[in-house]
Amino acid sequence: MVGLGRNIMRLHNKRTLIIGGTSGIGLATARRFAAEGACVVVAGLDRGDVGDLHFLTCDARDANQMDALLAQTIQHLGGLDILFHVAGISGRKHGDGPLHECTDSGWDATLDANLKSVFLTNGAAIRQFLAQGTGGVILNMASVLAISPVPTFFDTAAYTASKGGVIALSRYAAARYAKDKIRVNVLAPGLIDTPMSARAVNDPTIRAYLDAKQPLGPGPGTPDDCANAAVFLCGDEARFITGVVLPVDGGWCVSEG
Repeated sequence: MVGLGRNIMRLHNKRTLIIGGTSGIGLATARRFAAEGACVVVAGLDRGDVGDLHFLTCDARDANQMDALLAQTIQHLGGLDILFHVAGISGRKHGDGPLHECTDSGWDATLDANLKSVFLTNGAAIRQFLAQGTGGVILNMASVLAISPVPTFFDTAAYTASKGGVIALSRYAAARYAKDKIRVNVLAPGLIDTPMSARAVNDPTIRAYLDAKQPLGPGPGTPDDCANAAVFLCGDEARFITGVVLPVDGGWCVSEG
């Protein structure tokens, strides 16, 4: 019990906004952050299963809604220390697919949800951090597909491009704002068992492929695998780390499959 005590409350009193924290990785992280002592606001299109966590409605693709969300968050928390942007979509139902088949509407919907939203949330958070003058932490969600694509099973041009854009934008911001003590890092998960990945998770062929592609399994990762990484990157233990893209992928990037 004494040993465990050293690891709790790693985010004590950290004022945290999680965009897309109502299911999957975002919800697991919100709960974990709260358990680690953070003061958490969860934002999303609908409440989901957030329980006692403080919830605010917001469409992060809308600049006006994002500005309103930040104002409400600051009013509730008294400031901001951490932004974790998880929200995004797969894009398939909008027309995303192989580059030669991806529709204009699929491209636009996916880039709006996965990249424009990050532009808006990150810009709002950085303005707040600069106004506070105390630094801050941003963690963005990309995908292992942006650095290690597997078009045989995940043949979506817009999704892959949007997540690559998240990485590029995050590394730019890390370089630009390090002097202001603002850290910006990225998680790049492999296949994680979430509602959004149900198609792949429940596909027997993909599950068999994972035995070799994500050998640290078995099977897909869990939202808690990402939450554990988020706690580290957002906490003071990572105070000297910025511009990092951390694959949480069970060995995906280093395995042939």
